[in-house]
Amino acid sequence: MLPRSPGQAPPSPAASDRPATDQAARPGKERDAFFDNAKFLAIVLVAMGHAWEPLRGDSRTVTALYTLVYAFHMPAFIVISGYFSRSFDAAPGRVKRLLTGVAVPYIVFEVAYSVFIGWSEGDPDRPISLLDPLYLTWFLAALFIWRLTTPVWKLVRWPLPVALGIAMLATLSPDIGTDLDLQRTLQFLPFFVAGLLLRAEHFQLLRHRTVRALAVPVFLCAAVTAYWAVPRMNYAWFFHRSSAEELAAPAWYGPVMTLALFGCSMVLAACFLALVPRRRTWFTALGAGTLCGYLLHGFFIKAADHWHWADHAFFQRPLGAITVTLVAGAGVTLLCSAPVRRVFRCVLEPRMEWAFRREQKV
Repeated sequence: MLPRSPGQAPPSPAASDRPATDQAARPGKERDAFFDNAKFLAIVLVAMGHAWEPLRGDSRTVTALYTLVYAFHMPAFIVISGYFSRSFDAAPGRVKRLLTGVAVPYIVFEVAYSVFIGWSEGDPDRPISLLDPLYLTWFLAALFIWRLTTPVWKLVRWPLPVALGIAMLATLSPDIGTDLDLQRTLQFLPFFVAGLLLRAEHFQLLRHRTVRALAVPVFLCAAVTAYWAVPRMNYAWFFHRSSAEELAAPAWYGPVMTLALFGCSMVLAACFLALVPRRRTWFTALGAGTLCGYLLHGFFIKAADHWHWADHAFFQRPLGAITVTLVAGAGVTLLCSAPVRRVFRCVLEPRMEWAFRREQKV
């Protein structure tokens, strides 16, 4: 369900059945410009963050920006995913959309990334494993698991504390392994559950002038803190994919960092959402193609890494880093466009009526 203005008719429950990563526009159903804007801006930050990765070791400024972006961009995206998962109740129609909108793209792109990365790394015999999410596909595996557990979080009395407890325990468990990237799935779980608990009025609070005015200085303070922390903190904590032991930290750091980073990321995500435009903009329509942009831009990132672009002296300078940032933003914008979405709709939004039984009317 989407936030609506007073007097606006409530949307059909089916409106939120598509994955929050790529809710396709449908005739007769008005999309909420705010969420489309937020998803697009978040996916642009994802692409920029990936483009900055080879430059981290040579620039403290780039590393600080990288840390700041990773502190909130995926948490914000996951919170929105949770918000749009509130209507999931394991009904046949919703399970079908979960399979076609999440499971099928996961399988297709897991295979595609395995083959492509095998080529780029000179390992054509690289094994393909659907149980070990590769590169960007971890989010689809996690979303599938989170969405399936939605009825559980609706049932328990204290869903967010329970989710935080699970995430804290995950940081103590280096033996979880890589199957379905469960470490990252469990550590990001509180953000999804937080999204499930949100209501339209919570997003309306972010429209308050005071909140929007405070968002700018909060981001500035966060940027200064990130710059200060570069030589003092392991930014891999923000990836949420390793236990404390794997990050060479005492075990008790894990639960403490889970709570600290959750609070930090939620504040920054709220500030980010407070600054997102509510009105329709030139990029609003691109918000419907974020899943396409997310999954496709990784091929360009890996191809660029294959040719070692970051070794060129130009990209070690500020102008080079700015150029990389602009190219990444423009590239993912193109990949979110309607023509590209139409080309890949067969694997991102397949109908697959042949694969399902017809629902029996009672």
